[in-house]
Amino acid sequence: MFSQELWNSIVKIYENILNHPFIRGLVDGSLEEEKFKFYVIQDSHYLREYARALNIAAAKAPKEDWMIKFSEHAKIAIVVERALHESFFKDWNMSEDYVKNTPMSPTNLAYTTYLIATAYAGAFHELIGAILPCYWIYWEVGKELERRGSKKELYQRWINTYSSKEFAEVCKAVIEITDEVAKNLNDIQKKEMKKHFITTSKYEYMFWDSAYKLEQWPI
Repeated sequence: MFSQELWNSIVKIYENILNHPFIRGLVDGSLEEEKFKFYVIQDSHYLREYARALNIAAAKAPKEDWMIKFSEHAKIAIVVERALHESFFKDWNMSEDYVKNTPMSPTNLAYTTYLIATAYAGAFHELIGAILPCYWIYWEVGKELERRGSKKELYQRWINTYSSKEFAEVCKAVIEITDEVAKNLNDIQKKEMKKHFITTSKYEYMFWDSAYKLEQWPI
């Protein structure tokens, strides 16, 4: 399956993600809560733009079933994952205005801009390559962290979302679409798909890294 070839191309990136102190800190509880707050706020901004990319994928999808799936996934990104974020914001007594008025980090802006640019300018297969890592890497991280468990309830709540059966089904559906799309691609198109897949996988690493560093604009 072409999806396995895609995953094989980012094995080292994924290993670096699992070994990142942000991810390890979720398990042993050593991650400073301020860094997790930074991450959750940035993730709320990210998901808004990710949902836009999913809606564009729905519009470009050549099959009605795929149109429905990506439209549903856009709703999940906004409704379900926003509910998770809001549960954290409630714990922190963090207002909606505060979250909205917190600017995007440089990495977040770069990542989401790349996604939206690919969504508008790229072919359907390119967009699938770009959006797949957010599904797949989170699923794999969720499963691995569920196996390890977290010493902190706050972080375990996050882990439970991405290790859930519901999220697994969402991820599997996109992997299946990826393999079906790849059947009709030539070698050049497969390289395009892989290029986007690798690029956004790197952005996934950078997203967690930026939260760990509490990244700010340098000027």
